[in-house]
Amino acid sequence: MTIKWYPGHMGKAHQQISELIRTVDVIIEVLDARLPASSSNHMLEELRRNKPCIKVMNKNDLADPVVTKAWVRTFEKRTGILALPLSAKQHREVNQLIKLCQRLAPNRGKPGRTLRAMVVGIPNVGKSTLINTLAGKCLAKVGDKPAITTCAQQIDLRNGIVLSDTPGLLWPDMSDQVAAYRLATSGAIGAGALDYTNVGLFAADFMMHRYRELLMDRYKLADMPDSATAILERIGRRLGCLVAGGEVDLHRAAEAFLRELRAGKIGRVSLEEPTQISTQVIEEN
Repeated sequence: MTIKWYPGHMGKAHQQISELIRTVDVIIEVLDARLPASSSNHMLEELRRNKPCIKVMNKNDLADPVVTKAWVRTFEKRTGILALPLSAKQHREVNQLIKLCQRLAPNRGKPGRTLRAMVVGIPNVGKSTLINTLAGKCLAKVGDKPAITTCAQQIDLRNGIVLSDTPGLLWPDMSDQVAAYRLATSGAIGAGALDYTNVGLFAADFMMHRYRELLMDRYKLADMPDSATAILERIGRRLGCLVAGGEVDLHRAAEAFLRELRAGKIGRVSLEEPTQISTQVIEEN
């Protein structure tokens, strides 16, 4: 199944971001630490030009720490880019952003010289959670469904920094179906645009080859099945996803498996590594 997803408001979001970016000093791009390239908006690099950028790798607590370190090194090879792995709900981690903004715009953030930062990112990567944590109160809408934020708003942090929150923005070209399936696995793509069984099979195949031990440990597998379908069947049986006659309901098994994977119950997993992504894509991001 080909995944296609491009909510209508995102075309407007591109125009809003293009206009806002001219007025800001620092761009804060929120990524999913489990898939930093696939969760980045390829359009942003063209729009930001020479504006300094902080790559916030959110959901760091769910990602493979070794792979995350490799991504930080990869991002910071580029001029004007800093990378910060964090969990958007952790005040101590999020507060590091303030210092990084001041480091990238040292002449701003003083009386009469407000430091203006713009927060961007695809839906469901945690932009609103990050802003609420920075502000110390609920200012931006938060939800477990993609595309909660639909209009731009400004938040004064009362420390010399003003944030512009922007609508979720996803690169509309979904021709890279591997990236699309990674996004679907992470939960970034709306449920109405995907087939849970196909995405579950994609995730099971990935885990079978990359995180074999985590998979076997979580589901108490004595041996590793030789196909993604067989893995889902074993998982479905373990989780009680059965229909009449004792057969496994693959759709329910895939849903249950993806819920556990997204919640980190299987372990800390990264869905892509810098070595898997072409140099051109990394440079664009």
